[in-house]
Amino acid sequence: MAGSPALLLLLSLGLCCTSAQGQRNTMEARFFNRTMKHPQEGQRLELECPPYNSDSSVSWVRQGKDGKLHFIVYISVFSQTTYPGNAKTSSQFEGSKQGKSYRLVVKNFKAQDQGIYFCTSTINQVLHFSSGQPAFFPVTTAAPTTHTATTQSSQVTMKDNSQQGPDAAEHITSTATTQSSQVTTKDNSQQGPHAGISNKNTLNSICNIFLWVRVAGTGLLLLTAITITITHCQRPSSA
Repeated sequence: MAGSPALLLLLSLGLCCTSAQGQRNTMEARFFNRTMKHPQEGQRLELECPPYNSDSSVSWVRQGKDGKLHFIVYISVFSQTTYPGNAKTSSQFEGSKQGKSYRLVVKNFKAQDQGIYFCTSTINQVLHFSSGQPAFFPVTTAAPTTHTATTQSSQVTMKDNSQQGPDAAEHITSTATTQSSQVTTKDNSQQGPHAGISNKNTLNSICNIFLWVRVAGTGLLLLTAITITITHCQRPSSA
């Protein structure tokens, strides 16, 4: 239903005229179910409006979230209804007069039906404007799930560490020592037979050095003895 700035101006003028004549606005648009706070989507919503005079006609209008006024239905004193486009019926709304109260039914409350509902009445060429009845879905707030999950995870970690106590520290130290020993053993085992061969070669080299020193010393002694013998034999005898 399209918004009507002219209707808003007409309502404002009606309020001004009512105030100027010193009349008190007693019209009230309200939920028929007084305990209702917020309508639910898909719900059948019923509102009522008791006018100044039960012999006067009433119109229902809605102010949307954009601030525009939308005409819903005109209800005569004989309970005859007129909807937008001069239609006699509506698939979404139902207007009627029951006793001294004028009713409006939203058959299937949807998001586009949210707003503030008013009823208006013209008496003695003066437009009377009721108080508004807000009709909006209940406001829901999302819970901070991320922060809660992080906090719970931290609490579980701290609880696990506290339950382990000093035994956990000893277990960690023992595990580290065992792993270090395993690494050392692994390093030695990785050297394999080459380490034994290297040590054997070193010992053989030392023995060979000592053997050659002894052989050289013996040879030097033999050479010295031969030299002395030859020299002694070559001397002439003193006969």
